[in-house]
Amino acid sequence: MAGNDASRRLHGWAELHELAARHAGFFTARQVMRAGCEARVRAGLEDGSIARAAMGMLRIAGSPVGPLDEYAMWAAWFDDEVAVSHQSAADLHGLGRLRPRFLHLSVPAGRPPVTPRVVVLRRALTGAEVESAGPFLVTTPVRTVLDLAEGDIAQVALDEVVADAVAIGRCAAGEIRAAGVGLAPRAAARVHRALAAV
Repeated sequence: MAGNDASRRLHGWAELHELAARHAGFFTARQVMRAGCEARVRAGLEDGSIARAAMGMLRIAGSPVGPLDEYAMWAAWFDDEVAVSHQSAADLHGLGRLRPRFLHLSVPAGRPPVTPRVVVLRRALTGAEVESAGPFLVTTPVRTVLDLAEGDIAQVALDEVVADAVAIGRCAAGEIRAAGVGLAPRAAARVHRALAAV
């Protein structure tokens, strides 16, 4: 996954502000420390120009509020080394009707947040497996289908995800078939059944 090196030292308020702008105004207490902006952020908390968003998370006050803010916040938490994946990615792509109760994130490393809402899956993804969704990354429709085939969603739900992906042109059946070649036998069979139903 492309992203910032978490060990890189930020150089002041301007860079911290730029980082926050990439994530819908969100930034972390760790990033404040790396930027050396503790005093400025404390002052911002006092004057209302910065708000607390969650444990260890801050936000530039007045940042436009949007429906994908939660995803942007976790992208900031993991220093861009994260992608929305699995059921959450399917939901973002408009594939199926999974209505996930949790936010599924794939990350190669990093301290997971303390919240029951987020499911962190430890894995590294290549650049070809993710795409930009503005302030965060999401697995591609093909990678999302493969992830769901490897998981435990019902076959009928996987069939619907695959049918939607092909019907709305998010990917072609041949792309899914080719990508599924390297899957374990059970997942490959699930993909084959889903494609047969298209």
